[in-house]
Amino acid sequence: MAQTGKGLRPATQLVHGATMRSQFGEMSEALFLTQGFAYESMETAEERFKGTKPGFIYARYSNPTVAMFEERMCLLEGAEAARATASGMAAVTAAVMGQVRAGDHVVAAKALFGSCLYIIEDLLPRFGVATTLVDGGDLDQWRAAMRPNTKVCFFESPTNPALEVYDIAGIAKIAHAGGATVVVDNVFATPMFQRPLELGADVVVYSATKHVDGHGRCLGGILLCSQAMMDLHFQNYLRQTGPALSPFNAWVMLKSLESLPVRVAHQTKSAGII
Repeated sequence: MAQTGKGLRPATQLVHGATMRSQFGEMSEALFLTQGFAYESMETAEERFKGTKPGFIYARYSNPTVAMFEERMCLLEGAEAARATASGMAAVTAAVMGQVRAGDHVVAAKALFGSCLYIIEDLLPRFGVATTLVDGGDLDQWRAAMRPNTKVCFFESPTNPALEVYDIAGIAKIAHAGGATVVVDNVFATPMFQRPLELGADVVVYSATKHVDGHGRCLGGILLCSQAMMDLHFQNYLRQTGPALSPFNAWVMLKSLESLPVRVAHQTKSAGII
């Protein structure tokens, strides 16, 4: 039994949105610690593996607790689809690597978290993907860096750690005119203050380790986009490479989301005073 949470205010969605209850009617989200799932028949198993019938197969692919976290984040972000990952960097890697192949080109802002910079400067070129770094705040540099084979534009806004803020809508317009998609790391702003999909981004990524958990307890990440993009670029990549979020960490994240609006508001107020 699922409660979608659509139509509710964000603070309520973060408590009740996308809740799936078992036959026991538990009040708090259940923690499913299992690697596999039973099938009513061989035919059911075949249908699930083919994707013609919904249902859980294997925890590397999906899990009820993880699915609740993904759906709740979709509600908050205004996204059609989401996949949770073991860390924020797993989400970033999937968001970029899932869209490119040898011969493609990626444009990214210079002001990136160190591990993100590694993906752009070191990892992608190993697989024949050219990259260009630009001043993220200069739209002319984004425009000049675009090539016919540019597939992805990637940046953080605000950036880590300098907190530079970029024109998401402006960059998206340039990228889309050149046939590229836009991936935005929104970890600093959180969906409480900024929803990049509404500004023209195609993919949003988070290190859920940061504000989503907010208590320094566990690692996690999430990638959000349209269902079409998920099916085309990310679903099989994530299924085959296996950067799955653990059910326990997903459960911790679900509990943390309940207090996200309060925590972010107070952190912002305190930062302003300081």
